[in-house]
Amino acid sequence: MTAQPQGAEDRLRRLATIWSRAVFPVTSTSLTRAEFEEQLLPLARRLSEALRAGRFDATEGEAVGAALVEAHCTAPEVLSRSLDCLDAYLVLYCGEGGDQETLRARCARLQHAMAAGFARALRRRTLAEQEAIAQAALRAQGVVAQALHASEARFRAVFEGAVIGIGIADLDGNVLQYNGALLRMFGSEQNLRGRNVREWVHPEDAPHIWRLYEELVRGERDHYRVEKAFSRPDGTVLWTNLTVSLLRDADGTPQYQLALMEDTTERRLLNLRLRYEATHDALTGLPNRTLFFERLDKALNAGEGHRFGLCYLDLDGFKTINDSLGHAAGDRLLVEVADRLQSCVTAPGEMVARLGGDEFVALTTAADSRRQVEDLALRIMNALGTPVRIDGRELTVRGSIGVVEGKVGERSAAEVLRSADITMYRAKSAGGNRFERADPEADARVITRHGLTTALPAALDRGEFFIEYQPLVHLGDGSVRGAEALVRWLHPQHGVLGPDRFIPLAEHTGLIVPLGRWVLEQSVRQAREWRERHGGDTATPLRINVNLSPCQLRHPGLVQDTVEILEHAGVAPDALCLEVTESALIGAEDEVLEPLHRLAEMGVDIALDDFGTGYSNLANLRRLPVSALKLDRSFTQSMQRFPADPVDLKIVEGIVALAHSLDLAVTVEGVETGAQAEQLRLLGCDTAQGWYYARPGPPDRLHELALADTRR
Repeated sequence: MTAQPQGAEDRLRRLATIWSRAVFPVTSTSLTRAEFEEQLLPLARRLSEALRAGRFDATEGEAVGAALVEAHCTAPEVLSRSLDCLDAYLVLYCGEGGDQETLRARCARLQHAMAAGFARALRRRTLAEQEAIAQAALRAQGVVAQALHASEARFRAVFEGAVIGIGIADLDGNVLQYNGALLRMFGSEQNLRGRNVREWVHPEDAPHIWRLYEELVRGERDHYRVEKAFSRPDGTVLWTNLTVSLLRDADGTPQYQLALMEDTTERRLLNLRLRYEATHDALTGLPNRTLFFERLDKALNAGEGHRFGLCYLDLDGFKTINDSLGHAAGDRLLVEVADRLQSCVTAPGEMVARLGGDEFVALTTAADSRRQVEDLALRIMNALGTPVRIDGRELTVRGSIGVVEGKVGERSAAEVLRSADITMYRAKSAGGNRFERADPEADARVITRHGLTTALPAALDRGEFFIEYQPLVHLGDGSVRGAEALVRWLHPQHGVLGPDRFIPLAEHTGLIVPLGRWVLEQSVRQAREWRERHGGDTATPLRINVNLSPCQLRHPGLVQDTVEILEHAGVAPDALCLEVTESALIGAEDEVLEPLHRLAEMGVDIALDDFGTGYSNLANLRRLPVSALKLDRSFTQSMQRFPADPVDLKIVEGIVALAHSLDLAVTVEGVETGAQAEQLRLLGCDTAQGWYYARPGPPDRLHELALADTRR
């Protein structure tokens, strides 16, 4: 039993040994196998380093593929055996300590790059060989012509010793002579003797081939070169690079035609295989992203009057299947889904492809694409409806589909796919197992949202955010007691954006923590300026209210950040009130409330924002470290009617009484009229804010309001 190689160099050497043993039998190298292994060792090292590099570079795989061709390893089996070897052993021997899924993905990309590099190098080598053959053909033409005039013996030596196939026919096309190389290409003498060149018409012949031939035998041209196929009696096809030249006598009169053939069958098959592998998904056999975009581009450039339809499918819950049953089961599920999708595209102009993961696309170019694409989406939904049996389990397969249809020439392939992707996620958000049609307005909203999301981090660095302040007014004497800080975004393209446009995006991306810290720093610094300017020695100094996101509440640095900001600004904790939404606190666990308890013990006020909008558990108020309730604006809106609804008034009166019994102050938002303010004062509310007093504005306006009599 062979011991497992221990060190990295030992494992690399083992990989090179396995690789050389797999490839050596199909090479034509003059090296021994041990010498050949030493030649492969640096190539194995390059692949190992590319596999584990911090920044992945697929060009290393291309370079290794090219190096195989440079080492004269040009047989198709060399590439296929090399790819099989690397697929089985590269991650095993060179991927220790890394994430296996990532390494397997990198290994696959290296294999594709290696195949591409091999194909390009082989193509370059072929072109060089073809040029050499062309030169040899010209030399052979001269040698053969001279031999016919001078020495039959010398002609025979050149004719029979040539490594390329040579045949001579008269001007009527009857085959007169052929050498051994040509005989080996066609398989037997009976396939050549007595044949006429015109019998070798093949369905794959390009239209110009026989036109060139007729021009040559008429003496209108001296030679031509084409790629041509020949049918063998056994049904196989011989592909050749064919050069045909006209032989003239000493007087220049045409006498014979000379054909030089290079057998390119294996090279063509290899190129076809490489092309297939480059354009088809290795797991399912479906066309991949590359081939799909080629077809989509072709469809979108079909010309005026044509239409297209596209279905973008993403399986619902596929990650759960992968995580619970394993990737092998997930792969079998994808293969089954691919087979079902393939059965759905039966009409001319339809195709299905796998873009990657559990994402598939189906394309139709039917004239009635509007109806056809919806029929296609329904066929796909029905095909997925039957459960899939894997490892004794019946798995229910569901999918969300985004449908895009329209005239060609109006959008690029990338724009069409993006619209389909957005629409698919809309179907998924609506519950999945359905298809949705593209909506340009919905697309625009999503694209704008995505643009704002990507611009958020740089916006904070560029200083595009600013803060407006809305005063908090005491309902008893009309004095300004403080202000709420409201962050705004001055976007270069969209102008001033309110927090409802970007705060959810900041919470989703995690930027809410640095943004919230910035808002807190600016607001506390402003509170210090107000206290210095507006009488910090009075009994009711101005206070700043700052909104706290639920994401910030769960951030471990909340308390430390707040303490540092207050100390750095030289502001007492009682100058700050943190507003937290009711939904974030009601029913929250103790570890979530712990930071607020610590801040409240320091002297920071905590206000329960938007109170009354959620499932308020009033008994829970006693366990919360809050000092104030902020009633949602929905309560004040109901008071705009005259007379006010007595039930609404009783509700507000009850909330105020409960809050005061718990030593909680009550602030009301959305006050727009003097009648509302007076009614709320009579109900016992403590402070209010709203457009009746002032809209949010710059900090200097608070100074003006603090000096003015705000009573109406």
